[in-house]
Amino acid sequence: MTNDVHLRDVIESDLPVFFEQQRDPAAIQMAAFPARERAAFMAHWTKIMADETITLKTILCDEQVAGNIVSWQQNDEREVGYWLGKEYWGKGLATQALAEFLKQVTQRPLYAHVAKHNLASIRVLEKCGFVRHSEDDEEIILKL
Repeated sequence: MTNDVHLRDVIESDLPVFFEQQRDPAAIQMAAFPARERAAFMAHWTKIMADETITLKTILCDEQVAGNIVSWQQNDEREVGYWLGKEYWGKGLATQALAEFLKQVTQRPLYAHVAKHNLASIRVLEKCGFVRHSEDDEEIILKL
């Protein structure tokens, strides 16, 4: 992997990039998660950036904002999720970013919910040590 990938804290100037990334039709289909309108998106990110129980990082590739990665508590479980801009798909960035993130977020178990058809994301998680925990008709839950 030749890309320089690293994580840093999310800053406000990252949000417009994240907003546009989450609007991409292919990304929406892959994640099976609807895009938010700008006001709702900004309100959501303002809220999570202020929540000290949430760990969130910007994924940088060659110093450009490539996406984000986040961990939060939900239903007594610690969750992880990430989003990469489409132009960064298929380059190993998600795997590199998740591996680095897992050094920083050490609470286990850690869970990830993935749309069943999102084979690339399932593979990223498996490369980082997650195993299939359960599934239903629409998603697979992986656990580390």
